[in-house]
Amino acid sequence: MPRGGSVGIIGYGSYIPRYRIKLEDIAKIWGADAASYKRGLMLYEKSVPAPDQDVITMSVEAARRAVVRAGINPADIGAIYIGSESHPYAVKPSGTVVAEALGATPLIHSADMEFACKAGSEGMFVAYGLVKAGLIQYGLGIGADTSQGAPGDALEYSASAGAAAFIMGAGDNVIATIDHTTSFMTDTPDFWRREHAFYPAHGGRFTGEEAYFKHTLGCANKLFEISKTKPADFKYAVFHQPNGKFPQRAAEMLGFTKKQYETGWLTPWLGNTYSGASPMGLTAILDVAKPGDKIFMVSYGSGSGSDGFVYTVTDAIKGKAKLAPQTRPQLDENKVYLDYGTYAKFRGKIHMAQH
Repeated sequence: MPRGGSVGIIGYGSYIPRYRIKLEDIAKIWGADAASYKRGLMLYEKSVPAPDQDVITMSVEAARRAVVRAGINPADIGAIYIGSESHPYAVKPSGTVVAEALGATPLIHSADMEFACKAGSEGMFVAYGLVKAGLIQYGLGIGADTSQGAPGDALEYSASAGAAAFIMGAGDNVIATIDHTTSFMTDTPDFWRREHAFYPAHGGRFTGEEAYFKHTLGCANKLFEISKTKPADFKYAVFHQPNGKFPQRAAEMLGFTKKQYETGWLTPWLGNTYSGASPMGLTAILDVAKPGDKIFMVSYGSGSGSDGFVYTVTDAIKGKAKLAPQTRPQLDENKVYLDYGTYAKFRGKIHMAQH
């Protein structure tokens, strides 16, 4: 049994790179209509990682902030799981580097996870499950990506970078209990990347109804059923955010209001952080949540599947947000806009010819 009763989040952190590119600057290069992309995707700008930033460096920043909020010794973390589809190494884990940087080695279990954009919520689920089973004292789940889109492809307008980290534990220092969780998965190939392919491929409009909405709504409705709740029972709701419109539409189809989903709705100004998308939305909610607030969260990952969670915020949340950089302020603080050429150089889209 878990130590101390309730199990859930005891610390959280997020990280957003300072660099941005506006949709107009991408559209201008490809002769596209920026207004139609803004309207169709509800996107305005996106984050861009610096050349020396990757999933590991962003995970370290987010995890350090989570440790500060949790107020624990990193050596007591018993497991770390990093969900991403842009791990910097094909053969070498990201988790070992992050654990070493935190001071959590050597007595720790680690694995890197992949399931397109729901790999982050997978890591959160496994860390939570191990704590609940009493196998570890604390578990760390991270969702992070430096997502890629081929030049001129629709994905280039949304693919961005960011990280969110959550430390799971039990007892009086839990700031948000995990009351219920469920998953919904089928073999629906809407988005994929083969070995050695630099950019992913996708099924265009097929990624909508048959993929994102079927799984997001299927998971959400099952979560309502097992938790015996309805939209009106929640103060906040957050969904996977591949663009600005999809999470908005999913929320409203389920019966949530804009007031419930807007706090965690970051994509119009952040872009799609893939494995970090719904987890980063959750960090923005925790920054402002009050004791007693209930939070509804559903992730989504292509291939395809969704994880759902019901959280209840506790008294332990008081004072936690101010202990580390909060999420929404990072969208605007010290940001630097790039032109397309610099962005392309940063993202490795320009390769020098070898002579």
